[in-house]
Amino acid sequence: MSAARWEPKGPVGRFVNTLEETGIALLLGLMVLVTFVNVVLRYGFNTSLIWGLELVLILFSWLVIFGVSYGFKVTAHLGVDALTNALPHRGRRICALVAGVICVAYALLMLKGAWDFWAPFGNFAPTTGRWFPDGFKEMKIHHFQGYIPTDQVPLPEFLRSPLEAWLLLEGDPPLEKFPRAIPYIILPLGTLLILFRIGQAVYEIVRGTRESLIVSHEAEEAVEDAARAHDETTDVYKGSHAPAGGR
Repeated sequence: MSAARWEPKGPVGRFVNTLEETGIALLLGLMVLVTFVNVVLRYGFNTSLIWGLELVLILFSWLVIFGVSYGFKVTAHLGVDALTNALPHRGRRICALVAGVICVAYALLMLKGAWDFWAPFGNFAPTTGRWFPDGFKEMKIHHFQGYIPTDQVPLPEFLRSPLEAWLLLEGDPPLEKFPRAIPYIILPLGTLLILFRIGQAVYEIVRGTRESLIVSHEAEEAVEDAARAHDETTDVYKGSHAPAGGR
C-alpha cells in the first residue's frame, strides 16, 4: 500500500480524511503566507512582522506532528524492507506486527512525555511514574504555568477572555502575548493521534488488509517510472531528428 493508492472508507472516513488534509494544507498555506509577507515587508518597506518567525516555527511544528500521523494512515513513511522482503508472507506479517507493537509502546512513552510537558502550561497535573503513568502529581500554586506567554506572538482580543478564564489564576496579571499552552497543545493531541493511527495500522495488519507500516518499493517504482519516461523522451527526440529518407 502506498500513499497514492490509499482511499478513505465510508462517510466518516472521508470526512476525517478531508479534515486532516485541509488542516495540513492550511498550516502549510499559513506558513507560506506569513513568510511571503515578511519578505515583502523586509525588502520592500524595511520593516517586518516581529512575531512572524515564531509563528512560522509554531505552524511548522504542528505540520510535522500532523504529518507523522497522516504518514502512518496512508502508509507513506519510508523504510528499509530488503530483509523482510526475503521472508515468506507469514514472516513478513510477523515482522510487521512486531514493529507495530514496538511503535505502539514508543508512542505511549511519547504520549506520557508530551502530556507531562504540556500539562503545567494548561494548568493540569502531569503524571507520575518513570515510564508509564501510575497517578497524577500533586500540584501547588507555583506549578501552574498557564500565565507563561510566547515570546512575540500577539494575543487576538477576541480570544483574551476565554483564554484568561482558563489559564490565569487569581492574582495573575493579564496576558500580554499569546499563551504557550495553545501552541504546545499539539504535543499531547498530536501524539495521541499518532498512537491512534499506529493502532489502526496494526489492526489492519492483523486483518490482512495491510502488509506493512512503511511504504514498499516506492523508491524502486519511482526510479523505474523515471527511467521509462526518459526512454520515451529519448525515442521521441531521436524520431523527430531522424534524417529524411532517400538522400
